[in-house]
Amino acid sequence: MELTTVWFGLIAVLWAGYFLLEGFDFGVGILLPVLGRDDRERRLLINTIGPVWDGNEVWLIVAGGATFAAFPEWYATLFSGFYLPLLLILVALIIRGVAFEYRGKRGDLRWKRGWDAAIVAGSVVPAILWGVAFGNIVRGVRLDASHEYVGGFFELLNPYALLGGLTTLGLFVLHGAVFLALKTDGPMRERAGSLAARLAVPVIVVAAGFLLWTVLAHPSLSGAILALAAAVALVAGALTIRVRREGWAFVATALTIVLAVAALFVTLFPDVMPSSISTANSLTTANAASTPYTLRVMTWVAVVFTPLVLAYQGWTYWVFRKRLTVERIPV
Repeated sequence: MELTTVWFGLIAVLWAGYFLLEGFDFGVGILLPVLGRDDRERRLLINTIGPVWDGNEVWLIVAGGATFAAFPEWYATLFSGFYLPLLLILVALIIRGVAFEYRGKRGDLRWKRGWDAAIVAGSVVPAILWGVAFGNIVRGVRLDASHEYVGGFFELLNPYALLGGLTTLGLFVLHGAVFLALKTDGPMRERAGSLAARLAVPVIVVAAGFLLWTVLAHPSLSGAILALAAAVALVAGALTIRVRREGWAFVATALTIVLAVAALFVTLFPDVMPSSISTANSLTTANAASTPYTLRVMTWVAVVFTPLVLAYQGWTYWVFRKRLTVERIPV
């Protein structure tokens, strides 16, 4: 197997890991005013992701760095053509991180509500725009012969991409609700489980519509199989959360996200950024890649350090695995 294919697969794994982990982070942030009826309950919700949210964002940094090193042409075209939406995502993530750190610096209720609103906004914006961005990558954008994006910002807000944004938003909110049902106990656990059960049906409808559109517009047997598997996992998550099997429901929603990302990348391959003007203008794993020497060095670095990073993050989740209750939150 060529190293360009290996690194395309590794980048897909990094994005799948990011959406899997940061997905429930975003979901918790969005649900903060929905499930948190008072300040103690909102602090409880924040504490469920407090030890891990910043570690989850490392997956985004590594995915971006791997793309820059393995496929510099892809990185350059992506970040220049999608400059405004990616800037909005970056600003939202910065505001969200600042809000987590500064919310508890003062006891004033208005102060906390302002930062709560920042957490919600900083979670909603990336949850939508990541779906819009990947929807456009799969759909294809206006690239000229120099691989430069020649379209406008509003061309990125097409129906398919917007449906992709709505899909990622719905999946992340559902994933977050299931995570809260798994991570908390008492009344919060019941409310989160009930909300997840109610959210499941509309999320299934939206996600199924997006995956079906993807399969029909970009026929691929492997992509269709992965999309079907993602749909089955999502239905399984809906059924298991209804009977309060939070652990299995979380596994199911996690599989849904991973399989959906895999379906998009398999559908995209061997392109990394298709051109809607001419297929000759498309960026592929061949014409966007770094030199073979660079890819070989990166591969050895990944072989050594990836298991260490995964082991450390797994240990972090194991240490903070216990359920939380509002009674443990100081008044």
